[in-house]
This record gives sequence, C-alpha cells and structure tokens, in this order.
Amino acid sequence: MDNNMEERLLSSEADSTSNLKGRIWDESKKMWRVAFPAILSRVTSYGMLVVTQIFVGHISQLDLSGYALTINVIVLFVNGILLGMSSATETLCGQAFGAKQYHMMGIYLQRSWIVDLVVATILSPLFIFATPLFKLLGQEDDIAIAAGNFSLWFLPILYYFVFSMTIQMYLQAQLKNMIIGWMSASSFVLHVLLSWIFVIKLNLGIPGAMGALIISGWSMIIGLFIYIFGGWCPQTWTGFSKAAFSDILPVVKLSISSGFMLW
Repeated sequence: MDNNMEERLLSSEADSTSNLKGRIWDESKKMWRVAFPAILSRVTSYGMLVVTQIFVGHISQLDLSGYALTINVIVLFVNGILLGMSSATETLCGQAFGAKQYHMMGIYLQRSWIVDLVVATILSPLFIFATPLFKLLGQEDDIAIAAGNFSLWFLPILYYFVFSMTIQMYLQAQLKNMIIGWMSASSFVLHVLLSWIFVIKLNLGIPGAMGALIISGWSMIIGLFIYIFGGWCPQTWTGFSKAAFSDILPVVKLSISSGFMLW
C-alpha cells in the first residue's frame, strides 16, 4: 500500500513538472509572438538609419560627419518625443480593445495622428534651421552646413515617424503583430537594395542615399495604410470620422505626459 501511494505521489509530481514546463513553453510562445515583431520593427527602423550612414560614408568624410551630427542631435531627440507620444496610442487602443469597444481604436488612431502631426510640424524648424542651430552650438561651419543639408532631407522621415509609430501601436493593441514584422523586414531589405543601387551603381550621392531612406520608409507606411484601409481591420477601422476631432484634449494631455516620461 505504501508503495502504491509513493508511486502515485511520484507520478503526480512528474505530471506537475510536465504541466509546468508546458505552461512555460506556451507562455513563452505567446510572449515571443508579441515581442519578436516589435523587436524586429525597432531593429530594422534603426538599422535603416545605420545602413544610410554606411553608404553616406562612401561619399565623403564631411558628409558622414554631417549625417552623424544630424542623427545624434536632432533625429534622436525628435524620435524620442514622438515615440513617447505614440505610447498614448498604445494605452488608449489597449483599453478600447480590452473593453471590446473596437470602433474606438480607429478613432484613437486618428486623434493620435492629429496630435502627433501638429507636434511634428512644431518640431520641423529644428530641421529647417539646423545649420544656424549647429553654428550657435559652436560646431564648425562646414560640418554645420553639411548637417543642415541632411536635416532638410529628414523632413519626410519626421512625418514617417508619426505614422509608423502610431500605426504600430494601434496594430499591436489588437495582436496584429506579424504584419508589422513583415512590413519592417521588407522595407529594410528594400532600403539596402535601393541604397546600393542609388549610391554605388548610379553614383547619386546624398540624394541617392537619402532618397533610398525616404522611399523605403514610406513604402512601409503605404503598405500599412493598405492593410488598414483595405479591410484587414474590419472591427477597429470603420473609416475616417469627425469624432476624431472631438474630445481630443485628453489625448493631447496623455500624449504630452507620455512624451516627456519616455523622452
């Protein structure tokens, strides 16, 4: 009898260990299903800037210095603010998804576009007047001028950040992560290919390097627009609505507080 009881206890312990391993494996798969596309998106987004820097290095040392200065001072500063503000989209869309108010997710996305586009426009003078700004900070004239030229090329990227970050938060809140990963990876591959063609093969210089960055970045945005507007988010996107312009103040407050918190 004691032997039977001991066998049952050992069997129960083995089953418990097996179930624990199974639960850990299941939870890990669920976590990576959400995390991996987000990681891939962040890596490829930053990787596109790095790839551009590599190809700019093939043009001249002065241009490389100007590009690096623009990235490290202006682009990362603005990116941090917009990334923080876009986290408000994730918060609001996550709450709406949890409450099963799916139609509100599209409205929150539109409100975030309005707020972030206004903020991006307010920040745009940093790019437009980058040359005098860098000179004021004591940078050498030739490097400041080179950085100012690159800063103007980054204006389309500024608005790319707005749509990229908010749409990613919107899709992540409804567990549509894989499309983000696929789009990000595709745009990165396209960027490497275009950079090689424009800079190395066609010898287009700075316009080629920056043009490749703009085209590849906005190709992802267009793909995400097609995904959302084309009917792949039927519950959460019901079209543009005037409701996006109402009750926008709470979104502004949350976006600003989130922007300062993460920045």
